[in-house]
Amino acid sequence: MEKFDLIIIGGGPGGYVAAISAAQKGLKVACIDKRKSLGGTCLNVGCIPSKRLLHSSKLYKEIINESIHHGIQIKKPTFDLYKMMEGKNNIVEKLTKGIEHLFKKNNIKYIIGQAYIDGNKIVIVNDNKLSAENIIIATGSKPSELKNIKIDEKYIVSSTGALNFEQVPKKLAVIGAGYIGLELGSVWSRLGAEVTVIEYGNSIVPSMDQDISNNFFKELKQQGINFILESEVTSANVSKNKVLLNIKSRENNLENKSIFDKALLAVGRTPTTKGLGLDNLNIEINSKGYIEVNQFYETSCNGVYAIGDVIEGPMLAHKASAEAEAVVDIIRGKKGQVNYNAIPAVVYTSPEVAWVGKTKQELDKYNINYKEGKFLFSANSRSKVNGNSSGMVKVYSHVDSDKILGAHIMGEHAGELIGEFVVSIEMGASAEDIALICHAHPTLSESIKEASSIASYGKTIHS
Repeated sequence: MEKFDLIIIGGGPGGYVAAISAAQKGLKVACIDKRKSLGGTCLNVGCIPSKRLLHSSKLYKEIINESIHHGIQIKKPTFDLYKMMEGKNNIVEKLTKGIEHLFKKNNIKYIIGQAYIDGNKIVIVNDNKLSAENIIIATGSKPSELKNIKIDEKYIVSSTGALNFEQVPKKLAVIGAGYIGLELGSVWSRLGAEVTVIEYGNSIVPSMDQDISNNFFKELKQQGINFILESEVTSANVSKNKVLLNIKSRENNLENKSIFDKALLAVGRTPTTKGLGLDNLNIEINSKGYIEVNQFYETSCNGVYAIGDVIEGPMLAHKASAEAEAVVDIIRGKKGQVNYNAIPAVVYTSPEVAWVGKTKQELDKYNINYKEGKFLFSANSRSKVNGNSSGMVKVYSHVDSDKILGAHIMGEHAGELIGEFVVSIEMGASAEDIALICHAHPTLSESIKEASSIASYGKTIHS
């Protein structure tokens, strides 16, 4: 029986980062994943392929709508969906192979198979037994399902199916107005589908700042995406190559039937923990299906840790990676930790939406006294030059200390811009600190300076 210092179950952004980090710090490591390629959901059927299709479809839409404004004339642009999908698949293959290379470079034993923890720090995979002083569970999550809707990945699909359509559906229903639904809905809307988003709640992306969410909602509607809020899909049936949805309004209980070519079920994700033998180890799992861990990411079973989507918190790849490095340090006797208030979130639509720290709703809920700074991109020179002036930067700072409590951006490259606020929160900066920093001109980042100036001083130069 081969012995290791650390066995990691799961090869996604949590698992593979933990494996590489541990190996670089001198531990003998094995990583087990039942998927035939590393990178987990994020790299294989999530973050990476969706961002490729978002970028491809955005380029196509910009050629149609924007090129004429720059003096570029293109007669009736078309796209090749097969080539788009081929490009997406090539990127995924390159990145997964890249992780395999890093595993070989760092002498990590990579095993494909279903892992089962057999107690006494023994893991069984492919009828072989391995042992380790420490085990990390990083098995990620899978798409959530509704009892009335059966995914077949042909007509009623999860995000995996929606990333692999062979042709653009004429009518696409998206059930759920979260990150995944809005991103994939945007892809197919840009390519010509009539997209209808059906959401149980009264707003889109409930974790988003309400003001930003309302403006984001208006932007997506202007782009042609239809929304049915405060409604639930009570049944979904496939007949004659069509999907029939029964949609019930929560406001008046009225029901109507609508026919679509495809339906994407995007109502969140569920931790993947079955088949690991957790029951035999008496590892505690809460009512939502998450593995319970202490402040050191250790489960109720000594030496067994859990990170990423299988524990409470936002299901984000970078959150899992941060926890991976922290838990490796903890295993090595160091003080590994993650500042959950400084984990950014991004919706990669156009415009993008990104945020970090507290929303207005959270600040009001906990009676935290704050100041607010808001600066519109329509007043930013670079936005005007680029022709993408929708959106804003919002920052909240404490009324007494001026320390930044939260920041929210809706606009082009929001996912890149939010990094300045992530660093600011991590370093304990004030809004005045950001306002006093010289930002390059003309750039979108100047809007961060302007919003921070409004929060700190109540005024700024260009607003």
